[in-house]
Amino acid sequence: MASEDSSRERLLSEMDALRRRLGQAEDALRKLEQRNRLLGDSAPFGIFAADATGRITGSNRKAREMLRWPVGLDLTSIHEFGSTPWAGHGIAAEIQRCIQTKAPIVSQHAFVGGHEEKCYLRFYYSPVFDEAGTVAGALLFLEDITHQRLAEETVRESEERYRLLFQYSPIALIERDASQLKDYLEQLRASGVADFSAYLHQNPDEAARCMGLIRTVAFNDALLRLLEADHPDQLKTDLYPKDPDDFFRMAHDVILVIACGDISHERERVVFTTKGNRRNVLVKALIVSGHENTFARMVISLVDISERKRAEEALRRSEQKFREQAFRDNLTGLYNRRYLYQSLSNGIEACKADRSRLSIIFMDLDNFKQVVDAHGHLNGSRAIQEVAATIRDAIRAPAYAVAYAGDEFVVVLPGLDSSRAMETASSIRSRMEHSVYLREQGLDVKLSASFGIGTFPDDAADLTGLLAAADRILFGVKGKGKNAIGLSGIES
Repeated sequence: MASEDSSRERLLSEMDALRRRLGQAEDALRKLEQRNRLLGDSAPFGIFAADATGRITGSNRKAREMLRWPVGLDLTSIHEFGSTPWAGHGIAAEIQRCIQTKAPIVSQHAFVGGHEEKCYLRFYYSPVFDEAGTVAGALLFLEDITHQRLAEETVRESEERYRLLFQYSPIALIERDASQLKDYLEQLRASGVADFSAYLHQNPDEAARCMGLIRTVAFNDALLRLLEADHPDQLKTDLYPKDPDDFFRMAHDVILVIACGDISHERERVVFTTKGNRRNVLVKALIVSGHENTFARMVISLVDISERKRAEEALRRSEQKFREQAFRDNLTGLYNRRYLYQSLSNGIEACKADRSRLSIIFMDLDNFKQVVDAHGHLNGSRAIQEVAATIRDAIRAPAYAVAYAGDEFVVVLPGLDSSRAMETASSIRSRMEHSVYLREQGLDVKLSASFGIGTFPDDAADLTGLLAAADRILFGVKGKGKNAIGLSGIES
C-alpha cells in the first residue's frame, strides 16, 4: 500500500510539472500571437491567413476594412470565403491553387463599396511551409490598386491625359516600341518556328538580337527614382540585367509574351538600381489603344513591392516560428507530444505507402527521483536538459527526439529497422555512461536509462500500438534491473 501511495504521489507530481510546462508554453504562444497581431494590424496592406484546408484563421484590421467585413461575422466560421458576399470572385479557388501548387499567385478583383463606388484589389497568395516542407496554409496580402487601375483606364481614353499621367505618375513607367520584334517573330513563325521557347534555347544568341529590336521610347521621373538614376542617360544602357543568365531569362519571357500576343499578365521581377540596390517590382504591360496589332506603343509599369516583400517575409518567418514554438518542449527544446502524435502518424502512413520500416525508442531515466531528492528540483530540470542534449547529439535527421513526460523521452527513427534502432539506443546509452551531469553546478552526477524499442510494422500496426509496444518492452527492462535495451523478446 505504501508503494502504491508513493507511485500515486510521484505520478501527481509529474502531472503537476507537466501542467506547469504546458502553461509556460501556452503563455509563450500567447505572447507570440500578440506580437503577430501587432505586426499584422500595423501593416499598410490587408492580410488574411488560411490553414491547409482553406479555412480563414485570421485577418488584420486593414483587410477587413478593404473587404467591408460585416460587423459581427465570426471569422472562424468562414471556409474559403464560401459563405461571404465575395464567394463569386474565385478567391476560394485561388487559395486552393496556391496551396496545391505550393507557389505564389497574384490576382485582381473588383469590389463595389459604399455609394456604389468600385474599388480594385490586388491579391497576393503566398504558401506557408512547416519545418518538414509541407504546405501548412497560405497568407493573403491585399493591396488597393484602384488609383493604378483608374490611371490605366484614363491612359486608354485620352492621349493628352495619358502623356501627363505618364510623366507625372507616381508609378514607374516605360514606353516601348515592340513593332519590329513582333514583325520578326511573325517572319520566324512563317518560316516554320512553332515553339519559340525551344528555338531560343537552341539559338541563345537570338535573345539579344530580339531584345535589340525593342526600342525604348520614353520613361518617366518615377522610373529614375525607382532605379536611383541621377540622369536619364544612365537608363539608356542600364534597363536590362547585366548577368548573361538573368538577361536570357528576362529576354525569354518577354519574347514569348510578344509571340503569343498576351501581355496582360503581371509578373514579379528583381531589378537592380544604378547604385546596385535590389528592388522587387511587379511588372505589367499595356498596349496603348489603337496599337493592338502592331505593338508599336507599349507601356510597362513597375510597381516597387520591396517593402511588401520584406513584410511578407517577416510575417512568414513569424508564422513559421509560431508553428515551431507550438511543437517544442519549453524545458528541453526537443519536440513535444503534440508533434510526436502528428508526425509519427504521418510517418506510419508513409511507411504503409512504400512498405518501409520505422522504429521508436522509448527511454526512461533510472532512479531519477533519487537525483531530485538529493539535489533539488531545479538541478533535476537541469539534468533533464543535459540528457536531452546527449540524445540530440546521438541522432541525425530525419531522426528526432521528443520530451515525452517528466524524465521520459521518445526517439523516432524513420526508415530504421529494429537492429539499427538498437545501434542508436546503444549509442545514446554509451554517451550517457561516459557523461558527467550537473558539473556546472559543482556536482558529479552519473545517470543511466532503460530503453524499449518498437518497430512498425513488426511490433504494431498503428501509432497507438507502436507506442504501447515500446512502452511495454521498456517496462520489462525496468523490471529486470534497468540500464539496458529491450527489443521484442531480446534484452541487451
